[in-house]
Amino acid sequence: MMTSIQYVRTFLRCVLVMLVLSPLALFAAQPLDINTATADQIAAVMSGVGDKKAHAIVAYRSENGPFKSLDQLTEVKGLGDALVERNKAFIQIVEPPMVDAKE
Repeated sequence: MMTSIQYVRTFLRCVLVMLVLSPLALFAAQPLDINTATADQIAAVMSGVGDKKAHAIVAYRSENGPFKSLDQLTEVKGLGDALVERNKAFIQIVEPPMVDAKE
């Protein structure tokens, strides 16, 4: 049987863990913009993508311009349909804001 002190300690540990992990949950809630992410960020977020494939994504983007769709990732050597499909929840393409030419 737990004493009241043990309950309080357990409760405080749970609160501490939630406080420590909550910023990570906020980061994970927002998909990664594949057009602005670094190779390190891509490797950290995308399942099945290590440093080599992440650098290939960045190199492709540098040579060909920003990705217009997530399916375009399959044009990067080493990335297939299944890998892209598996990661669609974790990545996105953010359209840059339109600049009004009249201003």
